[in-house]
Amino acid sequence: METVALAFEELGDPSHAPLLILHGFFASSRNWRQVAEKLGIDYHVYVLDMRNHGSSPHNEIMDYVSMTADVVRFMDEHSLKTASLLGHSMGGKVAMCFALNHPERVNKLIVADIAPVSYSHCFNKLIAALKALPLADINNRKQAELLLAEDIPELSYRQFLLQNIVLKDSCYHWRIDLDIFLKNAPAIIGFPDTQSVKPYSQACLFLAGSESSFVTEKDIKSLFPEAKLSVIDHAGHWLHVQQPQLFIEQVQEYLSQ
Repeated sequence: METVALAFEELGDPSHAPLLILHGFFASSRNWRQVAEKLGIDYHVYVLDMRNHGSSPHNEIMDYVSMTADVVRFMDEHSLKTASLLGHSMGGKVAMCFALNHPERVNKLIVADIAPVSYSHCFNKLIAALKALPLADINNRKQAELLLAEDIPELSYRQFLLQNIVLKDSCYHWRIDLDIFLKNAPAIIGFPDTQSVKPYSQACLFLAGSESSFVTEKDIKSLFPEAKLSVIDHAGHWLHVQQPQLFIEQVQEYLSQ
């Protein structure tokens, strides 16, 4: 299997226990800087850019088997025999796949607002709206936000997605390959076959937003029987952004146990 060398941000004392943070679809390491800085006080934090995201290399294949292999490569290249994993959304699925297939390399596992199941939502309309954005005619991000408003009504989500455009030679360009995202979106909402995989027998923490419907205890217990599910009030899928202090406190408390 072809793996890629993941770009990353590194925070904290190298003598502290390692913690890998894995972001979600369309995100990057920069979205986790606030959380990583707090956790970096007590841990050696690596915030990864998953393949096709941030500054990491692009690859036509973007599924959970390949992204898990990228994390294995990253740990091997940085001489990390074990590490704790914190993953959100797509990154949470990568963390779960890693734990199911390499449990001996996981210290603590924390999964944020995602379950090991296939979902029914679709990214086609969203990606089509992004592909239709006339970047050559755009002079600033505000203009891009307004053009996307009809298809993507939520301002904060538009701003999040537009972090993926970069200004180069006086013209905006996508940092991500939208065709690769469109091709692999079904794999992102899915989850690999786990019939031949043993359940993860160690304790782990699942965090969910009270206003999100992505996680139920029933969804996680078959593969993660020792999981604890904790719900963060007044938060949706982006719980680490909407309730950062509560999110960080729960993560710190679990990691310190």
